[in-house]
Amino acid sequence: MTSVRKLLYSKKIAPYVFVLPFTLTFAVFFIYPLISTVRMSFQDILPGQVKWVGLSNYRRLLGDKVFGQAVFNSVRYMAITCALLIPFPMLFACMISSKSMRGAGVFKSLYFLPVLTSVVVAGLVFRMMFSELPGALMNSILALLGKPPIYWMKMEYPSLFALILLCCWRWTGMNMLYFIAGLKSIPAELYEAAEIDGANAAQKFLRVSWPLLKPTTIYVLTISIYAGLAMFTESYMVFGNNTSPHNYGLTIVGYLYRYGFEKLRMGYASAVGLALLVGAMLINLAQLSVTGAIGPRRARV
Repeated sequence: MTSVRKLLYSKKIAPYVFVLPFTLTFAVFFIYPLISTVRMSFQDILPGQVKWVGLSNYRRLLGDKVFGQAVFNSVRYMAITCALLIPFPMLFACMISSKSMRGAGVFKSLYFLPVLTSVVVAGLVFRMMFSELPGALMNSILALLGKPPIYWMKMEYPSLFALILLCCWRWTGMNMLYFIAGLKSIPAELYEAAEIDGANAAQKFLRVSWPLLKPTTIYVLTISIYAGLAMFTESYMVFGNNTSPHNYGLTIVGYLYRYGFEKLRMGYASAVGLALLVGAMLINLAQLSVTGAIGPRRARV
């Protein structure tokens, strides 16, 4: 009994006990599925039938033009959302955190409210907004401008605009809160010193806020890259299904869903999932290296 008590209260064992729940969860829900996916990607899996096919799934993947279209759609969507969901939330965060801002709490709530909205509900609303009917919201706006109604979801760039607008509406408030948290960590003395030196609001942002928000910016950029490449539900709900005209709304995850759950080709779908994982990792590693988050640090002059 004494030895068991010493074991439970051991300072050497305590750290391992605390990390054990995370380790088990990580192993069961990430490591094991990842190993299974790697194995399945070299197989042709049909209902009641498993066949080892080697690299056939990957060769098929590289030669599939539809997969290439899905990759192009996802990368384009990711690039545009990253270009919009970093500078504008940062600007809004600085405005709301300003001492001269009145009703900051109200604006925070209004910006964050879309984050709490179900993506399914938001997708349905945006589908009705961009409907091809003359009475739909976007076509009504066109009518006020003297323009004829258009088939939003059957055209490449109008449908892309609908998806980008939905993404910005939902996630601007979330990213803004990240930047507000980053601004709270900046010492007020730096702004006071800038004011003494005669810096205006724009100069304080460029010389103090922006450089010190670099860690927050890198974090937001990292999660935005992943979210952009992994987008699926928004496209599915806006288009009403996983098939869009000329595959304008097809994403990598939508392509994976098509073969994994609609056509039940789990081996090929596993190869698609691994391609998405490797692609997302390479893009994030590249941006982390460019921003200096990883790799050798440059010596300061």
